[in-house]
Amino acid sequence: MTTIAVETQSQTGAAGDAQLLASFARQPILNRDGMLCGYEIKVRAPVLPMAEADARPVANRDALPGRPPAPAQRVARAIVRGLVQSDVRGALTGHPAYVDVSREMLLDDGILQLPAEGFMLELPTTLEVDDALIARIVQLYGRRYRFVLDEVTQPNETFAKLLPYADVVKIDVERAPRALLPKLASVLKSAGKLLIAAGLDAQADFEAVHELGFDRFQGYFFARPQSSASRRVSAPRHALLNLLQLLAGDPTVAQLEAELKLNPVLVMHLMKLANSSGLVVGYKVTTLREAINATGTDRIARWTQLLLYADGRKVALEDDPLLQLAATRARFMELAIERLPEAGRDETDAAFLTGVFSFVDAVFGGSLENTLNVLTLSRPIQAAILRREGVLGLLLSVVEALENGAWEPIAALCERLSPLTVQEVAQLGLAAGAWAGVADRSAHGLERIED
Repeated sequence: MTTIAVETQSQTGAAGDAQLLASFARQPILNRDGMLCGYEIKVRAPVLPMAEADARPVANRDALPGRPPAPAQRVARAIVRGLVQSDVRGALTGHPAYVDVSREMLLDDGILQLPAEGFMLELPTTLEVDDALIARIVQLYGRRYRFVLDEVTQPNETFAKLLPYADVVKIDVERAPRALLPKLASVLKSAGKLLIAAGLDAQADFEAVHELGFDRFQGYFFARPQSSASRRVSAPRHALLNLLQLLAGDPTVAQLEAELKLNPVLVMHLMKLANSSGLVVGYKVTTLREAINATGTDRIARWTQLLLYADGRKVALEDDPLLQLAATRARFMELAIERLPEAGRDETDAAFLTGVFSFVDAVFGGSLENTLNVLTLSRPIQAAILRREGVLGLLLSVVEALENGAWEPIAALCERLSPLTVQEVAQLGLAAGAWAGVADRSAHGLERIED
């Protein structure tokens, strides 16, 4: 993950541009089966010092041979430079990235640094479309870059000009006239376009556009409590809750063994975890007691907490959106609180628990407060989840803003969480996403769900 650095007035040209760094957040995109199939990258562009930003008129934004790049072009290059860094790639966990592109990004050859197979270029409807831009889009298309017509609410002149060059159309269902959606979807599907519905925060909205034939879905509808049990967990919920309650009381190995034996699915997962995640080298765990000792109660607790969110279908954990969101949020909270003064082991554990259980009502429904009481969580954790109180509540608000790419609220919250900065928040968010995305393949995470 990259961070933002402000240039001094003496830093110009290539050396100064190396200090222009953008920040990024990610937002999940789901397919028709409700599984992750991509991420939109939310960008916080670097800001040039006022003197440099005003040095050349905006009208000269298109590069000319032999002339130094305009400020907007330098910012565009900084964004591209950040997108190809390893921390951004790691947070994508193998999924394609959807990223807004400006005119400056499109016209600059720096965009060729982006691998065409890993990026979908989103064309906002605010683009100034002329012959030069269309020629450039055609040229990039010939290099296998693919385009998304973004932020569509209803057809307009820009929509008509760009539609022939877009493979995908993203419709903002919050702002688009509802009466227009069926016809718009029908016409675009008939034209062979893949449709993305953006701005979905309720299950009913998802179901409506799913019925219209949309192919991809963006929004946090999947993390909201549902009126019906639309998700299946990989083990009975009561078994997971009982195990979590036991783990909260510092159990003995014998107590854990007895509780786990009540559910063969949990035993199977724990045996797989102990044997496949590198916890033991040159030795195969053959008994449940050995698996408990090899794994340790702390890791068993985290494994059980995240397993609450795993979809019961036989899917890879890195494709399960709710589990990935919960795991990413929990890891972010843990990493972020370590940046704050006087944060010890207890505070770190509490931060992880706050993040991981902030979505528990999406699994169990009913009263969030009652579920948190059943889990015997401490009062600071419950206050953070229910009312966003305390340092844990502030960090929870920060990660929620990050999930939406809401940079101004993040900046305001960071003023209350000194020395944590916006740049660090973005960096930690991508690090947490990368951790969650490989959690089923490392000694620090989960086993793949295959029951």
